[in-house]
Amino acid sequence: MRDNLSNTTNNFHKLSVAPMMDCTDKHFRMIMRKISSKALLYTEMIVAQSLVYSDQKKRFLDFNHEEHPISIQFGGDNPAILKEAAKMAEDWGYDEINFNVGCPSQRVCSGNFGASLMKNPEKVAKCIESLKNNCNLPVTIKHRIGVDENDSINSLNNFVQRIANAGADRFTVHARKAILSGLNPKQNRNIPPLKYDLVRELKNLNPELNIEINGGISDTDQCLELLNDFDGVMVGRSIYKYPLRWADIDQKIYGINKKSKTRSQIILSLIPYIETHLKKGGNTWDICKHLVNLVESIPKAKIWRNEISTKSIKRELEIDYLVDLTSKLENMDF
Repeated sequence: MRDNLSNTTNNFHKLSVAPMMDCTDKHFRMIMRKISSKALLYTEMIVAQSLVYSDQKKRFLDFNHEEHPISIQFGGDNPAILKEAAKMAEDWGYDEINFNVGCPSQRVCSGNFGASLMKNPEKVAKCIESLKNNCNLPVTIKHRIGVDENDSINSLNNFVQRIANAGADRFTVHARKAILSGLNPKQNRNIPPLKYDLVRELKNLNPELNIEINGGISDTDQCLELLNDFDGVMVGRSIYKYPLRWADIDQKIYGINKKSKTRSQIILSLIPYIETHLKKGGNTWDICKHLVNLVESIPKAKIWRNEISTKSIKRELEIDYLVDLTSKLENMDF
């Protein structure tokens, strides 16, 4: 299936926001879309089996039309189940499908998917083939540079070559290996050293493949530097913790001439969305738990965060109060 690869299919996705459990839900993605109109957004990882056998598929699949372009990430190891999940993703309107071979959590690995699957490239290839053969969407893969002691360039290259032959359209490589015994997921995000040079060597060995780098990326200037060597960059924890520090994505990465929004402008522009969410039975904390990350590095930021967090957790936050408190940020916002 190597001939089906298109190195131009996803070139416009120069920057993507990594799928992160308990972080990249549809509310956070709406906030990010106010910051960047171009960055590729991801769902949290969805276990394909849970989706296929659920009687509440909307809960897994639902997203707002403003979120495009958006990729749905699946975890799993059963090609037959992934076949059904691929059809659902296409029918629901996603722009692409990503397959998770990078998550190091014990719960995920005990289900024989996530990073542990890197030890079985043939099974991964069958999963990619099943996804590719049952939808018309680009199918991409997110993986580590290796697992445990198996992290040589030869091993990584052999893995990527096999998956490329199965039809993967893009490889998002977290430039750390996963240590499955002895480290928890948080430690696996920090303790194994970043090895950008190994991913550069992989790209040099496979110039025709679309290879995106992930891990430890902290600002748009670093992204621009990495884009000299790679087809794309994926940003994770930094963009979740400090979203407004990434307000120049469209200008710097995509060359769009526009003025960045301030935090107060972003929050106030989301008021209709919050009101709609409340009318559907949601609560303000669903959204405010993400919004609080916008307000930092300015006077009275802590007061705003504490007020909004406390009231929304208690379900006591009124929209008028949110608007009033946010409007007071405007004189100190930038």
